[in-house]
Amino acid sequence: MSGPALHLAVEIDGDGAHPAAWRRAAHAPDLLLSPRRVATLATTAENAGFTLITLDDGVLPPGTSPNPVGRIGAVERAAFAAASTSTIGVAPVVPVTYAEPFHVSGQLASLDHVSAGRAGWVVAQEERPEAARAWGRPLVAEADAWARESRDGVEVVRALWDSWEDDAVIRSVATSRYLDRDRLHYIDFTGETYAVKGPAIVPRPPQGQLVVLGSPADGAAGLLDVALVGGGDLPAVATAAASAGAPRVFAEVEVALDTPGAAAGERVADLGRHAPWTDRGRLRHIGPVERLVALLADLSRHVDGVRLHPLVLDEDLPVLSRLVLPALSERRLVARPLPGTSLRATLGLERPANRFAATAVQEGAR
Repeated sequence: MSGPALHLAVEIDGDGAHPAAWRRAAHAPDLLLSPRRVATLATTAENAGFTLITLDDGVLPPGTSPNPVGRIGAVERAAFAAASTSTIGVAPVVPVTYAEPFHVSGQLASLDHVSAGRAGWVVAQEERPEAARAWGRPLVAEADAWARESRDGVEVVRALWDSWEDDAVIRSVATSRYLDRDRLHYIDFTGETYAVKGPAIVPRPPQGQLVVLGSPADGAAGLLDVALVGGGDLPAVATAAASAGAPRVFAEVEVALDTPGAAAGERVADLGRHAPWTDRGRLRHIGPVERLVALLADLSRHVDGVRLHPLVLDEDLPVLSRLVLPALSERRLVARPLPGTSLRATLGLERPANRFAATAVQEGAR
């Protein structure tokens, strides 16, 4: 008996989850950072039936020589991917360590407008000391401090998304008024390291609040819509999911699949000659499609979705698209997004009421 339908996300940054994945890439080297590359990956994932694509990012280069050391910003790539697709969700990784939450909120709200309500945000941390120098800020060097930055950053960004009520833009030609200033609000946030008053400079996102994804261990527990959980085996993932404390839970799964050209183990060994595939505490599948389908069926009893990290995008994403998702569809184990549906609606999350408007209603009822 199968479990509930899963929402599937896929990470499409770079050439794959392995640091040396570029050595097996099918595209010409100069296409890695091209618009065509972003659009091809995004549309392939959308046509296959994925719910969401994510794009990794950080202020520092993603690797060291001789592996790739450059990328285009995730928010910029996400905006292009959103314009190249129509149903799939798009969620860039945007770290909040050192970053200004005011700017983060504006970037992500703009992405939600561009995508017509299909945007998400993967919260991350900058842990390398070099990141502090890049931002020109004092070093954040302890787990408690990283957690504080994450917690405060997400809290501020969420408040700024609410700083415009839904009907704050009135565009009244008769009165020559574009905005109703009474529907713009100061958030008056004061944290341990900074204060933000607001309001934002971008109107409230179409979803009201973007879908916020992240690891509960990074400090933003209680502020996430989707908890991303790891674990070395199925029982560990199930335990992490049960304690995640978020409306939705996605398991993190790294995959290396058998392809027409080589077995999964051979491909992993080939890349291992150049760089190690570092264990990041995620569930890892190396092998045939059938075993991955069975694993996902087992996971469907414990989580709402899975974020897949393919070993090499050009080799594993086609197999996922042509074999894995169709097999899951036959067993009614995968949930596909529908045209005209926001990411929140696709995930079964309600559009939240604006906190300031709700407060005004409550005060008026007294």
